[in-house]
Amino acid sequence: MVGIGRVGIVGGAGWLGSAIAQALVKSGTVSSSDLTCSYRSGKPEIAVDCNWTNDNAELVENSDVVILSVRPADWKAVDIEASGKLVVSVMAGVNVLDIKKRTGSARVARALPNAAAELGCSYTPIFMRSTEPADSDIARALFMTCGAVDIVSSEDHIDYFTAMSGSGEAFPALLADAMMKDAVRQGIDPNIARRAAQQVIVGAGKLQAHHGLSPSATVKAFVDYRGTTAAGIVEMREKGFEAIVAAGLQAAYRKSQALSKD
Repeated sequence: MVGIGRVGIVGGAGWLGSAIAQALVKSGTVSSSDLTCSYRSGKPEIAVDCNWTNDNAELVENSDVVILSVRPADWKAVDIEASGKLVVSVMAGVNVLDIKKRTGSARVARALPNAAAELGCSYTPIFMRSTEPADSDIARALFMTCGAVDIVSSEDHIDYFTAMSGSGEAFPALLADAMMKDAVRQGIDPNIARRAAQQVIVGAGKLQAHHGLSPSATVKAFVDYRGTTAAGIVEMREKGFEAIVAAGLQAAYRKSQALSKD
């Protein structure tokens, strides 16, 4: 097992910082005594069992790995000196060069978990820029506690994944909302329509995980069966479903790139 050492989470009181902290402790990857979380306005009422501080300098001193989990808009107000530490950012739109300049560290990673981290079902792409080869293994071990992980070769890929996997439940919820509204137009009770559409999304995710098929293989299996679902898939494709999804992802990607440039 990779030796991660002591971990500090700047912004550990926020929803994502708290989710990461809970995953690290629950999995046994980091002990409560080796985890420090900082807060800005106050320690949360239901806090993770770890060391808490409102002093980021103290957090850095007591950590080998520093995770930056603050809102990008608040990043400029954060004063961190972490030379020699592995600094891992989960902030969207803040690039490696800026993190290096602000923290003084030559060991930096950008990771992008999504909201499913609190359930251990996140997807986290990671981009590394470090002088230490072992840091990739440390970063991977950290976020495997939150779900699936990949190391990506380009920082630009993090901007793309901000648009795609970073959306978490939003895009599947958009599909469910469209299905629900169509059911209501057919005269179905709105509460029943909501439960049906919601369960389709929940069940689909569980089936994908259970069978381990790729999305493409799943779609092909339904199309090849030539039943009612196949008729729906063919019609959606003919009406431009894939082009619409691609356009939406590209719009979100451009927004993410703009954040990085800012």
